[in-house]
Amino acid sequence: MPGQPPLTPLSVAASPARASLIANSHLRCEALGIDPVRGADEALAGRPELALALQRNERLCSHAAPVMEMLFEQIVDSQSMVLLTDAAGTVLHAIGDSAFLSRAARVTLQPGANWSEAAQGTNAIGTALIEEVPTLIHADEHYVRSNRFLTCSAAPILDPRGNILGVLDVSGDQRGYHQHTMALVKMSARMIENHWLADDHRQALRLHFHPRPEFIGTLVEGIVAVSPDGRILGANRGALELTGLSGAALRAHTLSTLMGVEIGALVDRFRHPLGQPLAVTLPDGRRFHLQPRFNWPVWTASSLASAATERSADATSSALPTPLDRADLDSPVADLPSRPAPRTAPSQAPGLQALHSGDPQIATVVDKIRRVMDRDIPILLLGETGTGKEVFARAIHQDSRRARQPFVAVNCASIPETLIEAELFGYEEGAFTGARRRGAVGKIVQAHGGTLFLDEIGDMPLSLQAHLLRVLQERQVMPLGGSRSIPVDVSVVCATHRNLREMIQAQTFREDLYYRLNGLALKLPPLRERSDLPTLVERLLGQLAPENTPRLSGPVRRLFQHCSWPGNVRQLHNVLRTACVMAGPGQEVLPEHLPDDFVEEARQAMQAAGQRLIAAEEPQIASSGITPPSVPLHALAHQTIRQAVAQCDGNISLAARRLGVSRNTVYRALRNTSD
Repeated sequence: MPGQPPLTPLSVAASPARASLIANSHLRCEALGIDPVRGADEALAGRPELALALQRNERLCSHAAPVMEMLFEQIVDSQSMVLLTDAAGTVLHAIGDSAFLSRAARVTLQPGANWSEAAQGTNAIGTALIEEVPTLIHADEHYVRSNRFLTCSAAPILDPRGNILGVLDVSGDQRGYHQHTMALVKMSARMIENHWLADDHRQALRLHFHPRPEFIGTLVEGIVAVSPDGRILGANRGALELTGLSGAALRAHTLSTLMGVEIGALVDRFRHPLGQPLAVTLPDGRRFHLQPRFNWPVWTASSLASAATERSADATSSALPTPLDRADLDSPVADLPSRPAPRTAPSQAPGLQALHSGDPQIATVVDKIRRVMDRDIPILLLGETGTGKEVFARAIHQDSRRARQPFVAVNCASIPETLIEAELFGYEEGAFTGARRRGAVGKIVQAHGGTLFLDEIGDMPLSLQAHLLRVLQERQVMPLGGSRSIPVDVSVVCATHRNLREMIQAQTFREDLYYRLNGLALKLPPLRERSDLPTLVERLLGQLAPENTPRLSGPVRRLFQHCSWPGNVRQLHNVLRTACVMAGPGQEVLPEHLPDDFVEEARQAMQAAGQRLIAAEEPQIASSGITPPSVPLHALAHQTIRQAVAQCDGNISLAARRLGVSRNTVYRALRNTSD
């Protein structure tokens, strides 16, 4: 602290957890091929690139700047500096001792430099971004030798949904390491997060809580934002730690289900500002003391109900374009501001958590997405038609820090080749015959600040691929017939059912665009390879007929289990929609309620599966001299599977290999024994 004698530098002993974190980071650096002597060849961003990064993170910088000043006051004259980076590791702002700033600049520890692990090897900023935990990297723990004069303490900054906004870091001469630095950094990061939460939910009720009432109002308290109808909108890091819940799990609660109190009763109790904290109990039995902060006039129970009604009406009307929205979309491109403003209503799509349905392949995909979300890494979704690529793209957007901005989807296969360029990039008045008066804003500009979803990217004409690549690299769009570029900030998610590598070999898809879009490629499994069909059926039936949900009969369940589902989840949705209409509300769905072509296809698949099973068992049946019983084909197939599993002592994998079928087929047959 200023005015206090300097603390004695401490040796840094790595705990087992920290030692493991550093060892894993070094392994990643080796896999990336980073040279520990030379480091990575990362150029310092130029002024335009840094200016764009600062513009994209303007809100983060405004919240962090005063906190950074306060933090620096605590470490002044300690040969240190305070840094703020964005979610990709690019340094946005730095303050520190002038002599140390000069030393740090020699290793490009300065604004415009990227300090991700891929750029600088093991370091507190980059490793904190990957591990998503506060990280200390001391001296020789740095992977690149030129950085080993440093001791760095970094903490991720999270938004109210738990997504990483950036990193706050204190870096200094390793000889001056002090144990208290990391605690200061973590508290400062929490301060920024709390400011962000308050800014996000200025008109909401904020509940401050802690097991000990004297800690309410400190940086270790939990804070949740609550809507007028009792929904939990967001939470700070303290709330996640105190409740033991993830951000998504918290937002699935209401105030009543989480803390057992109705919002009307809460308002009545704290009508006077001197009200004492309220004791509440969570469903798991933990007790907290709760103090609300109201940012609107004191409400009565009747005004709460009125507000909830108004909110419902507003949500309905917001889906309709207002005259101002239409004017924005029809305005000439030349009149657009430097940060274009056409906006759509916030996406109401479910987040990634809602996609979990018990299938391990889907769980793996979701986990990988969470690891790269909000890190400016493009995602490429691969999979057959109908596997739900757009559903995943919308879920990615909904869980990202761009969720309140537009989600704009473009199907590259459905737009005529002659129009796709104008659709994507926009055009000025008179750019081509038939162009709209005053021009039109392109889809990329409409997605500014949000997410651009390019579906069926493999169908984009080769002539446009170079144009798209240039837009993604320069983050600027030049409309057709225009004279000036428009800056854009979009997160890109692409999808295709095509094999892009084969298209590259055939020279129908640009290799450079492929690697630009393929930050993380994820293959969505076809429905026939997923183990969650019953769960999907139950969910879809609930969505299609929420009040009187039909149920599937045993024969229909068997048809579903044997169908190969060439149209995947989209086909399943269409079949169930027809079944709900044909069967009627709350009735049992029978085979006659299904489309005829589907029933025929599924029955053929059942017969083929049974024949494969019989063929696999024929040698054993013949050698035993047993005459196959006269039973229905599907029953014989199930009996054959049970015999194979018994002969393999319950080893499902071995039984499946002997029968020449998949393990899912074996599991399905065993489950259906009772049908």
